Amino acid sequence: MGRAADSTLSLANLEMRVRPVSPGGSGELRAAFYIIRELPITVFAMLANRSAPPVTVTPVLVYADVRAAVAWLEAAFGFEERVRIGDTHRSQLRVGLDGAVVVADVGADRVAPSDGGVTHLVKVRVPDVDAAFARARERGARVVEELTTFEYGERSGVLEDPGGHRRELTQTVRDVAPEEWGGKTVARW
Repeated sequence: MGRAADSTLSLANLEMRVRPVSPGGSGELRAAFYIIRELPITVFAMLANRSAPPVTVTPVLVYADVRAAVAWLEAAFGFEERVRIGDTHRSQLRVGLDGAVVVADVGADRVAPSDGGVTHLVKVRVPDVDAAFARARERGARVVEELTTFEYGERSGVLEDPGGHRRELTQTVRDVAPEEWGGKTVARW
């Protein structure tokens, strides 16, 4: 399939194949397979559920105080609460246009980060990392790593919220092939 310009795909040779998918007896869903430049791209249909975030991956972060965490995440990072489960049990928040995070209470085997140990890092892509970083810092986020522009085309920095969870805020500043900085392309995104 040819390209009309550097970043424009010609749709003349786009082929779509649809086949039934058997999702454990709960009805028939269909998966669409798009073939572009001989690279298969699979898009799976999923049932929508108004009680669950409509994203593929949802980090669940444990906090000692769920309501305080939600308020802080909304103020510092602009997250938006979508579903509240009990007053102190859990909350689902939207992140940007296509992300989600669940804030969960301490209980059973769930513990909040403590004693300076790092259990995870959530990377959040933003359109203006300098503004987002400043906003979070103004609301009390602890700076773990100052903003830095890296050779791989990202400008990012790491912040820690009052509950001990860390976020790397990042913005793409230029497109760079992994091979230009020592990485290796295994498969295209």
